[in-house]
Amino acid sequence: MSQSNALRVTTVQTSLHWEAIDKNLNHFENLLDRIQGQQDIIVLPEMFSTGFTMNTEEVAESMDGKSVQWMRGQAEKLKSVLCGSLILKDGGEYYNRFIWMKPDGEFQFYDKKHLFTLAGEHEYFKPGDQKIIIDYKGWKICPLICYDLRFPVWARNVENYDLLIYVANWPKPRANAWRALLTARAIENQCYVVGVNRVGADEKGLDYIGDTMVVDFLGNTLYHTANIEQVSTTELNLTSQNTLRSKLNFLADQDGFQLK
Repeated sequence: MSQSNALRVTTVQTSLHWEAIDKNLNHFENLLDRIQGQQDIIVLPEMFSTGFTMNTEEVAESMDGKSVQWMRGQAEKLKSVLCGSLILKDGGEYYNRFIWMKPDGEFQFYDKKHLFTLAGEHEYFKPGDQKIIIDYKGWKICPLICYDLRFPVWARNVENYDLLIYVANWPKPRANAWRALLTARAIENQCYVVGVNRVGADEKGLDYIGDTMVVDFLGNTLYHTANIEQVSTTELNLTSQNTLRSKLNFLADQDGFQLK
């Protein structure tokens, strides 16, 4: 399989230390050091350096702060893209921002559009308004964050992307929805979907069981793990996906409309 057709994606499912950036970065570094073989993309959970906290004034970092610099160093060392979301302050506003860090230090970012109002996220963070598509090794990749998963129009595959990535802090009581919606997004968009969630309990008393998943373009589960800390690698095949789209080109029959 040629390099452009194969993509090795490593998912990192673990518990998080509440509002403890140094502890989280050290823990993730230990986990990443154990990865065997060469990876293309390593995916960490949502707010991986702090947990899902609204304490923005205390824990937010700048774009040249410790966590982004750590991502840059790890991506260079591992010769892999490293991605996940952080609480970042930029231009006087707070964002739940997905960082896509390349080994050469270049990066792209996506700001979470759908803020989780039930937790008051909209009161502390500014929503993003731009969906991004990342070109990488012959693949087109769309990164989204947690609550975005509930809004299929935002994920709608009008860009002919190949892979959706969701990073999350998605609690146990709604685990069935997480699994079902990841599968639905894969089927309706005829693409691979990677969903990375955390495990353990946070300081608010919420429990997380992970359910980190990799789903293919037919809705088949290629990888799933729950309740434990686990780092795993799944290889995705672009040729297989393109063959399926050629035979069953459902995307060509999408309804046409525009977001306002």
